[in-house]
Amino acid sequence: MGCDTLHIGGGEPFFNMNSLKNTLKAAQQEGIGIEYVETNSSWYKDHSSACRTLEELQKLSMHRLLISISPFHNEYVPFNKVKGVIAACKDVGISPFPWIFDFYREVDSFPDNQPHAFSEYTQKFGRHYLKKVFQRYWIHPGGRALTTFIEQYGQKSVEDLVNDNSPCIELENTIHFHFDLYENYIPGLCSGIQVHSSDIGSGKPAPAGKYPFLHILYNNGIQGFYRVAAEEFGFVPQEKYASKCHLCLEIRKFLVLEKELKTPDFGPISFYQNL
Repeated sequence: MGCDTLHIGGGEPFFNMNSLKNTLKAAQQEGIGIEYVETNSSWYKDHSSACRTLEELQKLSMHRLLISISPFHNEYVPFNKVKGVIAACKDVGISPFPWIFDFYREVDSFPDNQPHAFSEYTQKFGRHYLKKVFQRYWIHPGGRALTTFIEQYGQKSVEDLVNDNSPCIELENTIHFHFDLYENYIPGLCSGIQVHSSDIGSGKPAPAGKYPFLHILYNNGIQGFYRVAAEEFGFVPQEKYASKCHLCLEIRKFLVLEKELKTPDFGPISFYQNL
């Protein structure tokens, strides 16, 4: 399809080393470069074992490792593990890509041998810390981010949102794109919307009969999607949402979980179950 480099993210790729190695091998065989592999460092145990793991991956053309640094990751991963992975990268000659390094000093201001809840950050750096994080971090307006940052996004009435009948052309954006582990392409980085890999790459649109809701969103936008959800499935909205993306997510959650709708457009179901 004309893509000559990729990155490998997750979840956490290091949780399944065999699959990570097989993915790197497949990329090598196809002549596709690896920009970086992402990790939250939770797999780190000690320096020597980390170096051995990284050396194995280095032989498979992994030369750069994106290492997550943020208060959100620190809620689950002690910072000493992050430091350990950075040190191991440097020792074996893999380029560490700390993301986002701007958070390093703040995360390192807490004891690094244990996780720290986000509430500890607001206690230390002020009650507006979440708003400041939002301004420093590129966050896609989808999934749980919509509820985490709802105050930062602001809220609009349903009437204002559904008055917009412009198509969701964001779905065709391929500047940065993802495939999930089930071989599904994720249009517009909109988690929970999917097109199987067998239905893309031909130069033809994904078949409307198979992906009816994707076509409604692309052609008629949130207005068309809302009308179908309300008139055909009985969706009853709240008064306000953060954005059209927020309304779209809530409609999809309603269709998948409450109406138990099974359609190739929306999935995996675990995404909706864990919102």
